[in-house]
Amino acid sequence: MSVVVVTDSTASLPPELAAERGIIVVPLQVVIGASSYDEGSDEATPERVAQALREFRPVSTSRPAPRAMLDAYERAALAGAKQIVSVHISGDMSGTFESAQLAARDAPVRVICVDSRQVGVATGYAALAAADAIGQGASVEAAAEAARTRAAASRSLFYVDTLEYLRRGGRIGTASALFGGALAVKPLLQIDDGVVASLEKVRTTTRALARLEELAVEAADSGPIDLCVAHLANPDRAAVLVDRLSDRLAANLGGREAWCGELGAVLGAHVGPGMIAVCVAPRT
Repeated sequence: MSVVVVTDSTASLPPELAAERGIIVVPLQVVIGASSYDEGSDEATPERVAQALREFRPVSTSRPAPRAMLDAYERAALAGAKQIVSVHISGDMSGTFESAQLAARDAPVRVICVDSRQVGVATGYAALAAADAIGQGASVEAAAEAARTRAAASRSLFYVDTLEYLRRGGRIGTASALFGGALAVKPLLQIDDGVVASLEKVRTTTRALARLEELAVEAADSGPIDLCVAHLANPDRAAVLVDRLSDRLAANLGGREAWCGELGAVLGAHVGPGMIAVCVAPRT
């Protein structure tokens, strides 16, 4: 394949899907105590991160070094790639996009770096959009634009039990306005132009999840979509939500299955146990 897509592990693409589509995934690292692990490895599991957070052990994350990104570009070139589209988590949330830009300068082939301005599976859907475009014969520029368009159209909504983990990691963005009353509310948040922003606040978890459902239905509107519900240590509520949304948005899904799974270790480290997220990605 003359054009190859590279993304990072926060895109939450199932490994078998990434392999099927020829997408190269570069891992970020999660640091628990004094030990660093690649996201996606057997050591850096969401369950391990959730347990460490509950036990108040130090948990942090680290972007891939530019050398790691360059290694991925060199592997792609050796395998026959002539050009690369590199699609990554919001540059305001992680230094991963910056690492990609630095590595692109020394890459043996042309690399177009795309800041998705998104997190999680919304970045994954953008990477898949680039792969779709390439599969249809699009140029590297058109594939990069397809990724940007899909990411911009996607809506990432989430509920957290507490803002404390986002505050600790410095990822709270404009949602910091909620922090003073965080103990009294259950915050609903969104990704707005690459940063975490407050959306609404409700008084109970039940109301928060009901409102999350309504907001997802509104975001879907009447067109075709892909849908994902992610969670950290909250599988039962996530399963209920994905079932309800799958029923309500059956026409939008057009027979496609909604994804439901545990959030990756890196993003999980910043939102904490109990988090529920919904991504609605229009098929542009």
